[in-house]
Amino acid sequence: MKTDVELEPRNNQTKRRVLLYGESLILDAVGATLQQYPQLEIIALASSRATIQELAALAPDAIIFDVAGAHPDAALSLLAARPWLALIGIDPSTDQMLLWSGQHSRALTMQDLVQVIDTPPDQVLSQAP
Repeated sequence: MKTDVELEPRNNQTKRRVLLYGESLILDAVGATLQQYPQLEIIALASSRATIQELAALAPDAIIFDVAGAHPDAALSLLAARPWLALIGIDPSTDQMLLWSGQHSRALTMQDLVQVIDTPPDQVLSQAP
């Protein structure tokens, strides 16, 4: 899939840019709480139907959405182009945070595939570059 998006992370940033993707009371609460962290720049995008180009133009380091209301198709596409991007779904009905990763691994053999499956989730996150 070819996209016209910037493929390099922002290197000279002083703050991590967090995009709140969609409209919900949960995102409002998350945004209000995250505003207290000076190392974060919080941007609210009310429309959860933004294009990949619109999301890329905002250059987020993380995208947070409410899984009950958002349609993160563009965010998932952006994730494919920017493997360092954190895509975080908040599920208020189960009190869970779901994390999608754009990191990829090449499964050359069945053993490679089994190794990926066998890796505990906490170790997958700790192996991030």
